Amino acid sequence: MTPETGLDGMALSVVIPAYNEENAVRATVDDVRAALDPTGIDYEIIVVDDGSEDRTREEAVASGATVSWNDANSGYGATLKRGVKMAQFDYIAIMDADGTYPARYLPDMLEMCRQQDMVVGDRGAAMKNVPMVRRPAKKFLNWLASFMAQRKLNDINSGLRVFRTKELIPFLPLLPQNFSFTTTITLCMACNGKRMIYTPIEYGKRVGKSKIKPIDFLNFIILILRMITLFNPLRVFLPVGLVLFLLGFFKSLYDLTQWNLSETAVFAFLAAIMVWSLGLIADMISRLHLRP
Repeated sequence: MTPETGLDGMALSVVIPAYNEENAVRATVDDVRAALDPTGIDYEIIVVDDGSEDRTREEAVASGATVSWNDANSGYGATLKRGVKMAQFDYIAIMDADGTYPARYLPDMLEMCRQQDMVVGDRGAAMKNVPMVRRPAKKFLNWLASFMAQRKLNDINSGLRVFRTKELIPFLPLLPQNFSFTTTITLCMACNGKRMIYTPIEYGKRVGKSKIKPIDFLNFIILILRMITLFNPLRVFLPVGLVLFLLGFFKSLYDLTQWNLSETAVFAFLAAIMVWSLGLIADMISRLHLRP
């Protein structure tokens, strides 16, 4: 029997979270239809309104998509999880409702996902549409996540992705309620050896205003550290312990020249041992918790 090629036998659920996107949500649904209709595959479009204060829900209903909603604003992650749980097909795509992610990439990404667990739209050079003030923070977060996950992560919070449903569902309880859903699922996949690839996409200019706030930069850092501590704790504890050990080592060398071993050096050595011990315990707990 020859292997399936193209999109033969594949079907896609497209989940679109929307919050105050009355000017873009219907066009986004139309864009998805224009991209998927020519393929002839079975698909569904699910729009989840996150308690919008405008006519987002009415526009989504008028588009003909399947529409669900949160009675109150619950966050990007909570909205996506509601949509994912409604999906009926073996593959799920997520994309934002603000016009930034062209749906024309969905067929190719779906085809790639036949051999992958997740395909991510890499905004790359197209990130020129991101305000200059946010670019250094994004680069730093990408670097930190790549270092912690021990693999190159081009775009940790891209909002255009295609998943195998069976690979996504087990991670749902770990995914946060807010916008860091995409960052978390990137780390979940990367740290658990899932097949994940990036594909270049164009990133459009958004319709409406961004919901990201400056404080979210700190939240991203905390999230990355939490996820790595869960899946690969030694990646956090070993470097911290090493810094403390080196601090104690160099301080003790200086103390020897003074013929006096200071409390600072002793404390640094003890702190290093404690941190490494906690790391080993956390690693054992992680392996017990995550083993198949």
